[in-house]
Amino acid sequence: MKRKLVFLSVFAGLLVFTGFMVLSTPTVDAQQAGGSTMEDRWGPANTSDLYYINVPIEKVYPYRLGYVVLFRKGNNSLGRAYIPYEWFKFTVRKADLVQLGDGPTWPCMSVFYKEGAFYGVRLYVAKRQSHITWGVIQSNVNIDDRFQNVEGIDLGFSEEQ
Repeated sequence: MKRKLVFLSVFAGLLVFTGFMVLSTPTVDAQQAGGSTMEDRWGPANTSDLYYINVPIEKVYPYRLGYVVLFRKGNNSLGRAYIPYEWFKFTVRKADLVQLGDGPTWPCMSVFYKEGAFYGVRLYVAKRQSHITWGVIQSNVNIDDRFQNVEGIDLGFSEEQ
């Protein structure tokens, strides 16, 4: 009796699965009438000029004009980025701040490029400002000049690599 019940449940599962596959598969006519193929979806005509590079963040320092971000470069040295608060404005939209809970894959910084030129940046940081990756810049330190005329972020990777 138990064996018969197991057989019937397996048979019913296969029947449901087969029905789902039949209903979700487009017909040959639909494919020939303009359905997309894998080549259409992933071919050269459907590529983007936008790409990004992720780098791990060591420390984020809020400053009155923006964020100072210490990030890990490819040769295991530290780089520094100055990200003005202006970039986070809705009208500019060159930067996003994504605040997350504690996790092993952040904090990190995604720097976006379009046709080889800087396009924008997204910071993935811990929501808690008491997290070890958040730092404090002393109030007597003046680095205003570092936030003037910032055009992009140099990750320090050479073009020849």
